Amino acid sequence: MTEQTHDVLRSVLWRERLIQCQKRLSSPPPLIVEGKLTRMVGLTLEAVGCQAAIGERCLVVGPDNTVVETEVVGFSGNKTFLMPTGEIRGLIPNARVIPVRRSYDVAVGDSLLGRVLDGAGQPLDGRGPLRTVATAPLAGRSFNPLSRRPICEPLDVGVRAINALLTIGRGQRMGLFAGSGIGKSVLLGMMTRFTNADVIVVGLIGERGREVKEFIENILGEEGMARAVVVAAPADNPPMMRLHGAMVATSIAEYFRDQGKNVLLLMDSLTRFAQAQREIALAIGEPPATKGYPPSVFAKLPQLVERAGNSDVTGGSITAFYTVLVEGDDQQEPIADAARAILDGHVVLNRQLADAGHYPAIDIEASISRVMTDIIDAPQQNSVRRFKQLYSTYQQNRDLINIGAYTRGNDVHVDQSIDYYPRLMEFLRQNMRQAVSLSSSANELGVLMK
Repeated sequence: MTEQTHDVLRSVLWRERLIQCQKRLSSPPPLIVEGKLTRMVGLTLEAVGCQAAIGERCLVVGPDNTVVETEVVGFSGNKTFLMPTGEIRGLIPNARVIPVRRSYDVAVGDSLLGRVLDGAGQPLDGRGPLRTVATAPLAGRSFNPLSRRPICEPLDVGVRAINALLTIGRGQRMGLFAGSGIGKSVLLGMMTRFTNADVIVVGLIGERGREVKEFIENILGEEGMARAVVVAAPADNPPMMRLHGAMVATSIAEYFRDQGKNVLLLMDSLTRFAQAQREIALAIGEPPATKGYPPSVFAKLPQLVERAGNSDVTGGSITAFYTVLVEGDDQQEPIADAARAILDGHVVLNRQLADAGHYPAIDIEASISRVMTDIIDAPQQNSVRRFKQLYSTYQQNRDLINIGAYTRGNDVHVDQSIDYYPRLMEFLRQNMRQAVSLSSSANELGVLMK
């Protein structure tokens, strides 16, 4: 058989396959076949007799017509694993399972400003239904990395230490790393009030329920709430609802970015998002890998974080701050370690500074902004470098200095650090009600380092 004959046969086969694919695509959609609930272990529901894709919704109907909304999270053989997005009450064996044949969407629009939503995107504030006319996919859309606008414009967050020494760019993704009770919520509140942004989207994921109202009333206030959307999925919500809460907040931020607006996204916390995914993954049998965290957790983190950043079309931006709860103040904890690798920088809060009454308790040595050198001028870069050298030199010799074992004149660099240290610490302190602009921060640093 000649090569030409082979080519003809291949083209015929490809044409037949194409016709078959077109027939399948033009055929009517499959009928919705109901299944039944066979097992419930923890929060995981097992159903048989129904077919639904991963991420699609299913309704589980109890004997008294109570409906529990669930999402498909896995399957094994003829079993489909479902995870509820709300409370599980009134369910019995063989309850009806009805596939909805669609994934979750988020209602978006300008009318969301000033509203407080739950993890499903429904209003919590008692101000009536949402008047939105558009929806956005919960999982967002992927970006071509080559089409993103580079970060080239600094963002004023109103905090002197960050503006001067850890300058943040518009469209940057930053982590706020801290243990419990060190002041990360207060610092987050300062940046919420002081940052210059068109829209603020706040995701309160897996935190204490009482903090939701406190954040709205004490930190945002009426003026801040007028340009903000709050998504709250407290710790008592099911893990799927907490997972959705982070995605809903990100989808809303993406909508406003696509309108050409500069958005500030604050998520407290990325750790609770990871823990929610861990609960789901372990419940359906995924084996733990790193200190109890299954591999899917480390796949979900970049999928969420990479949705923030500068737009590739409209000129809008999402500047995101994700708090990371460092358990036991261990900076090598798995989620903290993974977050550092995928974020554009991190601000670390130090417990010793907080215990000494130094606020904000930012550890300048352990913190970094990876885009700072691209958005500040050479004089400020020199001042930042000199500030960190003096600060680090003092910290390295701190014990010798405190016990009087160091004698002046032995090292000129140590002598300079001793002279500068009180002024360095004063520069890093700031009242939580006081805003310091980007230009003022740079000027004060320049004067200090002369």
